[in-house]
Parts: sequence; C-alpha cells; structure tokens
Amino acid sequence: MAHGQMNAEVVAQVNAHRRSSAHPRPVLRLRENVVRLASELIGSTPLLELVRTGAGTRLLLKLEQFNPTGSAKVRMAREMVLHAERAGDLRPGGHIVEPTSGNTGAGLALMALERGYTFTAVVDDHAAEDKLRAMKAMGAQLVSVDSGDGDGPSSVARRRIAAEIAARTGAYHPDQHNNPHNNAGYRELAGELLADLDTDVDYLVGAVGTGGSLCGTVEELRRLGSRVHALGVEPAGSIIFGGAAGGYWQSGAGSPAGFPVGGNVKYDIIDEDCRVGDVDAFATARVVARRTGLLVGGTGGAAIHVALRRLVHLPAASTVVVLVCDAGEKYLDTVYDDGWLHERGLHDRAAQQRIVRLFRAYDESVRLAAARVERAGA
Repeated sequence: MAHGQMNAEVVAQVNAHRRSSAHPRPVLRLRENVVRLASELIGSTPLLELVRTGAGTRLLLKLEQFNPTGSAKVRMAREMVLHAERAGDLRPGGHIVEPTSGNTGAGLALMALERGYTFTAVVDDHAAEDKLRAMKAMGAQLVSVDSGDGDGPSSVARRRIAAEIAARTGAYHPDQHNNPHNNAGYRELAGELLADLDTDVDYLVGAVGTGGSLCGTVEELRRLGSRVHALGVEPAGSIIFGGAAGGYWQSGAGSPAGFPVGGNVKYDIIDEDCRVGDVDAFATARVVARRTGLLVGGTGGAAIHVALRRLVHLPAASTVVVLVCDAGEKYLDTVYDDGWLHERGLHDRAAQQRIVRLFRAYDESVRLAAARVERAGA
C-alpha cells in the first residue's frame, strides 16, 4: 500500500478501534474535505431566513459574501477566465484588463494569481476603498480614473481606458457587460437554490449592474423548470430601466448617464424593474446588520428593501429569495459610517425606523397567526 493511502477496509478497522478505545480519537475520512485553491471554495453559499409573515411567506437571503473575495462576482470572473483559456484568448503568462468597481476586479485578481496572469483593474474613486486595497493585496495593478465632482461612477471613462490598454498591449479584455460567460457563471447558483429548498423559488430579487447575476440565475432556474418571477433593482439615478439619470452612491449596480447598457441585461427575462434611492438602500442594510449581525452591501440593502415592501402583497406561503451579492465589511467607511452618510445627506433615521417597523409588523403577524392556530386547536 502506498504511503498515505488507506483502503476502505483499513479505514473501517481503524475507526472501529478508535470508537472502542477508552480515549476515542477523531474518526478518519475516506476523503479529506480539503481544497488546494481558493477558487475551489466558490459556491455552496448559505440561505438565511431574514423574516416571514403570518401567511407563511418567507424572505430568504442568498449570502454570496461567503464566496472567496466576498462577492458573487467571483463566480463569473472564474467562468470568463476559464472560457478565455479554452478559446485561446488567454495564454500562459497573459495579461487581463477590465474596468471594475471592485467586486469583478477582486474575482479576476484571484483567478489571475492562481493561473499565472497579470491583471490590470481600471477603477475610480467611487469604488469602496477596501475593494481597491483587496485587489492590490492580490497583486492587481490599478489604473485610476478621476470621477470629478459627481456622485456617480466614471463608467464611460473606465471602459474607454480599459479598451485602450487592451488595444495597446494585447491584453485580454473580458468586457463583463457583454461577455455571455458572465451570465453563465451563475448557473451553479441556480442549482444551489433548487437543491437547498424543498419548493420552487417563487420570486427572485437582485440588483442589476452588468445583469449577469440576476439574468444568469433566472435563465438557469427556468431551464430547470422553475416558474420564478424576477425583480431587477437598480439605484435611483441609473438608466438601465429608462429612468431619469442622476447621481448615486450604490457601488456595483446600475449604469450612469452615457453608459451603454450591455447585452447581459436580458430585459425579456426580468419581469419587474424597481428603483431604490441611496437613503433607503443604506438604511435597510444598516437595519439588517442590527437584526442579524450580518453586514450586507448597499446594493443588497436595495434588493432587500424591495422584497420587504413587497412581502405583504404576495400570495401566502411564497418563497422570496434576495441575491445578496457582496459583503458589507467592504463598506465600513461608507454605508456603515455615520459621518460619511451625513456628509452626503444620506443619513436618515426616519428611513431606518420605517424598516424597523416593517420587521416588527411581520414578526407580529407571525405571533398572531400562531395564536389563531392555538385557539382553533383548543
């Protein structure tokens, strides 16, 4: 028998001896649950029940911050890189360049360091500082674009500069807004939802930026037989769904004025479009943190806000899932910082209290429903 190898019979004998000994030791496994690459930890993220109503409708959070890099976007970064390798667009020692607000960049930085590429992220000062630090920590080269005096991202300038770098250097430019392997990267997420639930996903709510996470998940859910109703959420001020253009501070979702909406936003897949302002998005994220101890990003707060407002109007016993696409720890200096919010006129205690009252109303409806059942039984 080779060193370090045990067949099933030997493992069974050793485990039987350990169980019968006076001082039992841990039971051996036939296969250790150990990975060698961080990218092998992508996926299988948990579902958390945030709240339910007395009618049995529940709101679940798909907590994508438990992926490596703390974001759902590492799923599509992996898929885009692996496809580029298969297609011959990325060769050993190659160079990747992409404009990013941070989460896609962190995913590409991870894939680049694991697979031997250099990665250049084109960023602006609208991105959370901790996202920029994380990319640098993983070896990414940052090219910064000045956002000017506006309170929105410099998406048009970032995209132009990334394209110029790719043309000049021959670097691979994934173009996450139009690359179909962005959407394809979320097929596993759809399978996870159906595997973890004993019912269908009746409603799926998610922020829309590139469109990949929501549209890719919905497309696969429906291919697998789901009748899911999809709600896309963008910041007020974004132009994805045709609203008036304006500034916004939610990072990683929406499209500013002048930015062409990419092909990965599949309008025919999204059943409803919703807009949430920064105040409500950030207030919701902060209330969720106080309720659960989990910090979610601002776009997650926006999606949760839509779901919370909708919950009471849905059929009894519905299952609503919100895609929480990134971790709130990246926004401790922004969404969760009172001073930053006050400076921008975004700190609104009344907005937070409205969310608190919604939670209390739903909790009370569960208590009343249980009391009615108890009285009926008596």
